[in-house]
Amino acid sequence: MKSIKRELFGPGPTNVPDSILQALSLPTIGHLDPEFLRIMDETSERLRYCMQTQNALTFVLSAPGSIGMETGLVNLLEPGDKIVICINGVFGGRMRDICERVGAEVVSIENDWGTPVDPDELERTLYDHDDVAVVAFVHAETSTGVCSDAKRIAEVARKHGCLVVSDCVTSLSGVELRVDDWGLDVVYSGSQKCLSCVPGLSPITFSQQAVERIKQRKTRVQSWFCDISLLMSYYESGEKTRAYHHTAPVNSLFAMHEALRLVEEETLETRWARHTAAASRLYSRLESAGLELIVDPEYRLAPLTLVRIPEGTDDAAVRGRLLESKSIELGGGLGKFAGKAWRIGLMGQNATAERVDFVADALISELQ
Repeated sequence: MKSIKRELFGPGPTNVPDSILQALSLPTIGHLDPEFLRIMDETSERLRYCMQTQNALTFVLSAPGSIGMETGLVNLLEPGDKIVICINGVFGGRMRDICERVGAEVVSIENDWGTPVDPDELERTLYDHDDVAVVAFVHAETSTGVCSDAKRIAEVARKHGCLVVSDCVTSLSGVELRVDDWGLDVVYSGSQKCLSCVPGLSPITFSQQAVERIKQRKTRVQSWFCDISLLMSYYESGEKTRAYHHTAPVNSLFAMHEALRLVEEETLETRWARHTAAASRLYSRLESAGLELIVDPEYRLAPLTLVRIPEGTDDAAVRGRLLESKSIELGGGLGKFAGKAWRIGLMGQNATAERVDFVADALISELQ
């Protein structure tokens, strides 16, 4: 197999630090080996720091971020339960699809693409629907480059007695996220975004209130693989009583263990500030070159920027030339922004001034 070096500035995956790749290449051991179980427990503890939570049920699912979405929703909801889903992009729409498949009653709040979730509209909706069990939203909408106010949304939801599910796939370790302080009940993410880990894993956490709701279910979870009551016997049990559930991706979890160690070493506050500074530099470079950014400044998601494609510019041709000549990958638009925007990711180790200048110089030069 030929080795290909890419500069990954799309919506994920991102470039992976050498120490994480080295961890990935360690000799494989069994998924019930005592040493692996120790690493798994340590990974969960590091994840608690990264998510800013003390939740006991905090672990890494053996699949990409979409399994985090599905696991959170199918465990909390039974047929007939009512959920409000705040939608402002592709991934809010996926939440709705999952909930409809469960047989839940879905109340959708549609926000314009490129704008954040509106907490006031959520408040009005919850006054109109006093039997809602769960509120779900995307903290960092990867399809639009928008960051919503998770703290305020959770305050509104909890005021009305609802559990809160938040998609933090593109926000974890890249922008401020405080699971416990903000009152978020289920939060999931992906390994390949701001953690700069290899793709294929989904960090997730459940509050005690969420666990209690799951324990009170009257029906079985529709997905065997995603059933938390089964997963808990593997992820939370002691070394001698831990039950087999599935063969965990041992080497990928080695990589996640190292990725979370790097977050701890840098500290969350420093990492958040680094992503913010890199994004600000990118905004300045692109706007100085006459390019238009789609999202208003106060709602921009630092790890992912949407740039409007200039009129008359061939989207695929520009991205194709950048890939061929400089090995740079940019993301195309999704959904309503398909063919209208580029998505530029500055995640994990790519969130530096040097990397900003590298990708900005290349794009601006290509457009001249």
